[in-house]
Amino acid sequence: MSETVARPIDVTPDTRLRDLLRTYPQLVEFLASYRPEYEKLRNPLLRSTVGAVATLSTVAEMGDVPVDTLVRDIRVEIERMGEATAPVEMGEERRQELLKELIRELHEGASVGDVKARFDELIGEVGPDGIAGVEQALIAEGMPIEEIQRLCDVHVTVFKDALERQAEPTDEPTWPVGHPLDTFERENEHIIQITSRMGCSLGSLPTDHVAIRSITEDLHELGEVERHYLRKEHQLFPMLERHGISGPTKVMWAIHDDIRAMLKDVAAHADRGDEREVAASLPMLIKMMDDMVYKERRILFPLAAETLAEDEWRELAAGEDEIGYAWIEPVGEWEGAVEPPPSVGHTSEEIPLTTGLLTADQLDLMVRALPVDLTFVDEHDRVRFYSEGDRVFPRSPAIIGRAVVDCHPPKSVHVVQRIVQAFKDGAQDVAEFWLEHDGRFVHIRYIALRDSDGAYRGTLEVVQDATHVRELTGERRLLDW
Repeated sequence: MSETVARPIDVTPDTRLRDLLRTYPQLVEFLASYRPEYEKLRNPLLRSTVGAVATLSTVAEMGDVPVDTLVRDIRVEIERMGEATAPVEMGEERRQELLKELIRELHEGASVGDVKARFDELIGEVGPDGIAGVEQALIAEGMPIEEIQRLCDVHVTVFKDALERQAEPTDEPTWPVGHPLDTFERENEHIIQITSRMGCSLGSLPTDHVAIRSITEDLHELGEVERHYLRKEHQLFPMLERHGISGPTKVMWAIHDDIRAMLKDVAAHADRGDEREVAASLPMLIKMMDDMVYKERRILFPLAAETLAEDEWRELAAGEDEIGYAWIEPVGEWEGAVEPPPSVGHTSEEIPLTTGLLTADQLDLMVRALPVDLTFVDEHDRVRFYSEGDRVFPRSPAIIGRAVVDCHPPKSVHVVQRIVQAFKDGAQDVAEFWLEHDGRFVHIRYIALRDSDGAYRGTLEVVQDATHVRELTGERRLLDW
């Protein structure tokens, strides 16, 4: 993409140094050699900090030069250099390459101050789509998701001033009342209320027993955030993935898992009454959760608002009840929302199966009544079906057509890939797991599906809450209602 000519600025005593050098970056060397006092302008950190507020009048005073002389000489230099000094507007392709270069420098150990200074000097403005696009590009080029995740907060710190210059949120909901983003935002307000209360109680630890009781109650209330994260992971993220936005969602999901683990640990300390451990670990949890709210408000939600079409928001809203809400219910009626279509009977034509004939209605009733949770992934690794039986893990209509690897947190994707590859290679036919989940004993089986020729046609996931079955003893041979 080529760069287009931008409008030159009028150089006056009131011109800010940063604006001048952003428009005419070639003037850095001219000024650095103009007076010995200006040699320090070669330092990008100085240019981005002092330059943000210093006018040419201030610069003239620093060099003990009459301001009219300095302004005249700068104008002459601009005229002398002609086209070589012509201001240009940065093309989007060049902007993204510079952003990627700056993020790579962070990951290679450069200081946040230096990188932020270079960002302010070279770019200055970036929106949610710019940050998301750069992170996704870096993942596509081979940077591990874990590495992006490790410095995700640092990225936001570097770009924070630019993000703050975007539209400020108001006290009123930013999104239409009842819109899915409005619901997410109302939940975020509740998160901030809880973390603020805990922050106020922190100062009294580890000696105030009233404070630890209050924090323990808040931590248990905070556990409801799980529904907030699940709706993002299983409803909003799949919608963004349809538009090719997958890298940033994977990074955010990994951070969700970090928050979940931290919340579980801190709550366990609080339940044991270990006030010193709570005092030591709670500040990090509060920061992680508040930072996530910031990333949603400044990056994820604006990006989603720009990306998703109205019918996609309606589709997302129609499936929200599948997972539920954290603390609140949607407020009012969003005019874009629609009632789910009434259940319409399938054709009564019978479908020939290996051991019988069933209508589509009968087949649907059967799979919905099964005391297990079924998910079918086709041979192209796309989710094609899930049952509405005894649900253990959340599902949403938005996952239909989604790549199976995108339906799992980043830390477990390698396990899914290994299973599917072993099925495709014919090395394995079943993978079996069991675990404790929310006080339930859960049995999970992945089963390779093959046609009569032995060709791999997909994977069936069978999840069962086996708590009751595991507890059975003896025999029951008579009906006992």
